[in-house]
Amino acid sequence: MAYQNSQYGGYGGPGGFSSGMAQAGPPPGADPQLWTWFAAVDTDRSGAISAIELERALINGDWTPFDLDTVKLLMGMFDVDRSGTIGFNEFCGLWKYIKDWQNVFRHFDRDRSGTIDRNELRDALSRFGYNLSPPLIKLIQVKYASTVASHYGPTPGITFDRFVRACVVIKQLSGAFQNLDTDNDGWVQISYDQFMQTVLSLP
Repeated sequence: MAYQNSQYGGYGGPGGFSSGMAQAGPPPGADPQLWTWFAAVDTDRSGAISAIELERALINGDWTPFDLDTVKLLMGMFDVDRSGTIGFNEFCGLWKYIKDWQNVFRHFDRDRSGTIDRNELRDALSRFGYNLSPPLIKLIQVKYASTVASHYGPTPGITFDRFVRACVVIKQLSGAFQNLDTDNDGWVQISYDQFMQTVLSLP
């Protein structure tokens, strides 16, 4: 039976969780429930979780799987030893991170639609300290919308996984800009090569 952690995201997926364990039991002091989830996601019993295994396990509130690019972004953030997989301790950090973001998502999803619309996105980014222009907010919403926008009707909302990804990318880009803006005047003068190196070096 698949496990749905909350309305906005959690662990579960097609076929549900296996009852097998990657190891005989949890490490000393480990949360037994987290260990059970980790073992269920570790389908090949390797003792570590790959991006594909994690993608199969993470779901949004509408039971759609997490976007693979978002999964890879999260993997890169928590793969401390750069092994290309995450072990149990790294998994625990990832789990807490997702839980924290679920609370953020709930707070800004004021209409309880399960997605973030443009006004909710603007409010969220403003609360995070990013006062972006309306055209930039629209660009972000279109880029991270859960489905491709049509010529008719409102732009689709942003699901939980894409909301996390959008916020992380904006934080990374803003940090990269601040590193280049040495005099803190909001402007930078860099060559095209420097700009491309900065953007392409981001996870």
